[in-house]
Amino acid sequence: MSHLQRAIEDSVATLRSLSALEEPLDRAALLVLRALTGGHKLLVCGNGGSASDATHLATEFLCRFKQERRPYPAISLTANGEYLTAVCNDYHADEIFARQVWGLAEKGDLLIAITTSGKSKNIVRALEEAKRKGVESIAFLGRDGGFTKGIATIDLIAPGTVTARIQEAQKVLYHALCEIVEEKLPRN
Repeated sequence: MSHLQRAIEDSVATLRSLSALEEPLDRAALLVLRALTGGHKLLVCGNGGSASDATHLATEFLCRFKQERRPYPAISLTANGEYLTAVCNDYHADEIFARQVWGLAEKGDLLIAITTSGKSKNIVRALEEAKRKGVESIAFLGRDGGFTKGIATIDLIAPGTVTARIQEAQKVLYHALCEIVEEKLPRN
């Protein structure tokens, strides 16, 4: 079997396993809807390659996903290089998202965190800070959820052992989340 065929087969198997996440995905969509229709914002973060996914997901809400509608407030916590390097220099890389949650999150906002390993300490700290502030959260995790599992209000765990397949599955999950939410968001 070629590398491409193996990647396709592995991806399909991983994607099929996501069917078990329909109920928690629906609950996650309700959290997003409640935050956005309540006049609150999404704060989105991800570690490593998931940083790009965090910015992508925030953009789907701030711009639009599929349908023409008003923009909804969503901030990627990965998008400010100056801030990130300052925190790494003055504090520790584990604090890059937690300090933003501390400074930006308000009751009613929602934190969305993404990590393929479930072992990103900066994601753990962000989720802990959200919990401390009474801010609900959704964690897109991979593998078995790692030591991040159970910290967020809702965990969406894409099982598997290959980072690329987990990232592909997480994209399907957050695009499905966007579809569910966008259908119910007011257009104006």
